[in-house]
Amino acid sequence: MDIVFIRDLRVDTVIGIYDWERKIRQTVIFDLEMGADIAKAATTDDIEDTLDYKAVSKRLVSYVRESEFQLVETLAERCAGIVLQEFRVPWVRLTLNKVGAVSAARDVGVIIERGHRD
Repeated sequence: MDIVFIRDLRVDTVIGIYDWERKIRQTVIFDLEMGADIAKAATTDDIEDTLDYKAVSKRLVSYVRESEFQLVETLAERCAGIVLQEFRVPWVRLTLNKVGAVSAARDVGVIIERGHRD
């Protein structure tokens, strides 16, 4: 299996459990690795034959901007589901960073893997 990746996808959204967090937008940062077979695309040189990372990015940005979850865990799970279902990838590894959530740390977040990596 090949991997198509997106790094440092930044989106402003409402995220958090505290009252003050529900009133502001915060930046979350995504890194994604998605299982794909790029052999056909490498042969045909046609975007229709590969996983379109621009389309994935646009879909996630649109979804995350409109979301208002309390937990990064929930947001990560929903985004992984979008990638798996809408883009028909067999496996995704998604890292979600919430910058500045803990004052003594650069960032915090979750890393999840969903699907089957062959």
